[in-house]
Parts: sequence; structure tokens; C-alpha cells
Amino acid sequence: MGRIVLQAFITLDGVVQGGGGPEEDPSGGFPYGGWALDWDAEHDDGSDGSLVLDWESRTQALLLGRTTYDIWARSWGVWNEDAPGLEGELTRRYNRIPKYVVSRTVTELGWKNSFLLGPDVADEVARLRDEIDGEIRIWGSTELVQTLAAADLVDEYRLMVYPLVLGTGKKLFPDGFPYQRLTLESTRPLASGVLVNVYRRG
Repeated sequence: MGRIVLQAFITLDGVVQGGGGPEEDPSGGFPYGGWALDWDAEHDDGSDGSLVLDWESRTQALLLGRTTYDIWARSWGVWNEDAPGLEGELTRRYNRIPKYVVSRTVTELGWKNSFLLGPDVADEVARLRDEIDGEIRIWGSTELVQTLAAADLVDEYRLMVYPLVLGTGKKLFPDGFPYQRLTLESTRPLASGVLVNVYRRG
């Protein structure tokens, strides 16, 4: 049986939008695109990258909303698999594992090993969890996370909490998010100032 695991770079005020770069998700006029990337460039000691690589080595499938899928397909989906370091390793892995996408509008997916889920998202994801042995990873995809949380399908939240307050942007846990009881599995401070908290379903 698989496990649904959410990973997110998140600020102290709960924002998860556009951490990877200025053009990643500028929707709503978001002015701080690249906040996580900028912080890592200023404070990085290598621990963030090695941690993500360790996590991703366990990933057996990706579960993505349409917006996140589009962002990833035009980055990981086209980047050079032979690139050095983290970029090459993750590009190779993401190209090879299955990617399951939730969308009400898309009918075709161009990134290899990508599959559209049907309209009953909770049932489809529950089926995937029964069929896939290992971790099914969610990155971003805030609307999808809310849908899965309402069906009690998120097994673990891995949050890399950055010491930043942005005051605007899409939040992982917005008003109206389903009630959750979680258990703190582990917490780890990184030299960069990022706090890694892992929560499991209570």
C-alpha cells in the first residue's frame, strides 16, 4: 500500500506560491517569486539539496494539479538528464516515474509517463494508494491538497519552513481547509535557518 506525502517549501505565514523562481507562479500579481531560491542562494550549505534528494529517492509516483504539472512539465520535463548534481538526478527520476494529473480542462498530457485522473479525484487517488507500493509525492497543488485532506487521504506533510513572512500569496492551509489532527514525527533545523517539520496523520 502506498502513502500520500505532501512536500512543500513554506513561509512562516503559510505561503507556498512561487518559491522556485520569478516566473514559476506569478498569478494574482504575486511579487515575491523565487523567495525560497533566493534564500537558499544566500544561506545554502548543501543540506537542503541533499535532504530533497533523499526524499525524492523514495518517490514512486507524482500526484499533481494542473498548474503544478504545467510548471514541472516545462522545467523537469525538458531539462537535460545529464546535467550535473541535483538537477540531473531529479530530472532522470521525474521522467521515469508515473505522473498522475488532476484537471477539469486538460485532455492531453505531453510529458512522458503522465496520466490524467478521472473526475472522482478522491476515489482515483485512493485506488492509486492501494496499487502503488511506496510514496506518492505531491508538490504544490494547493487545491488538490485541500480535496485530498477533506477525504483524509494525505498521510504525511513534509514542510521546509523558511524564516520569511511575505504577507501575500497562495497558502497551503487557507481559510476553509479541512480540520486536521497531525502528529509531529520529526523536526530538524538546517544551517540555512530552514526548519524541516514532518507531520503524520494523527
